[in-house]
Amino acid sequence: MGKFVISTRKNGEFQFNLKATNGQVILSSEGYSSASACENGIESVKKNAPDDDRYERKTSTNGKFYFTLKAGNGQVIGSSELYESESGRDNGIESVKKNAPDAEVEKEAA
Repeated sequence: MGKFVISTRKNGEFQFNLKATNGQVILSSEGYSSASACENGIESVKKNAPDDDRYERKTSTNGKFYFTLKAGNGQVIGSSELYESESGRDNGIESVKKNAPDAEVEKEAA
């Protein structure tokens, strides 16, 4: 089962990463000003992850592939790493769909 890991950035903001069972990061958040806002972001990912319409499949300026996950209001709640292929990106989306809804949440040790 995947897990969300909350960490604190050097600037004091909170961020989460969704990691697959193999430990690979499959979705990362933007920075949040508080831990509770970060936890709300995680809940939003859990709720929206199963819905394929919430994913935006994109190509970066260097030709690599990635995706974003959006909430119902259209706000981006997570972004993927860059993938070499469209199929890699699509596998990443499937991994988020599978891992996010039941993922545990843990805080990274400082």
